[in-house]
Amino acid sequence: MHFDRRTQRALGEAGLSTDELRAISERVVAATQDEADRLEAFFEGLDTVYSDMEQAHSTSAFPEHAVAYLDLYTHADDIRGYLRFSSWGVPVEGGRVLSADVVELSLGPTVNGRVRFAADRAALGGETADGGTTIERDEGTGDDRDGNDDRTASEPSGDADAR
Repeated sequence: MHFDRRTQRALGEAGLSTDELRAISERVVAATQDEADRLEAFFEGLDTVYSDMEQAHSTSAFPEHAVAYLDLYTHADDIRGYLRFSSWGVPVEGGRVLSADVVELSLGPTVNGRVRFAADRAALGGETADGGTTIERDEGTGDDRDGNDDRTASEPSGDADAR
């Protein structure tokens, strides 16, 4: 079951049966797999993506990356895998689809941060091709313009009191 013992006990005390907990757990696992599939589909067929990744050797606000592949696997509510660019790669430690045009991956060692990717630079910030604007996020808090914390439960909040 997806939930640890303490969580199972608390949910049971709140009135959920073991069968209800199992069904919820199965939905979480299915939703995680669906999200991983959507992330892989985003990168599939793209030769080039743009990101908001800070790179020491790039002066571009949204550097260009030649993509070889994104390979993900899931376990319970975790998404893990590897993102391979033309000349380097990085472990993936989570991710989510933000819109049809933008995804966010939590990248592991060498990057150690959340990075947004898009097939078009305009989708990452500023004006879009249709003259609209995209949502800008505060990477320190995970808040977008609506003021809600939009991180998944497995992403750190950065708030020492929340730990």
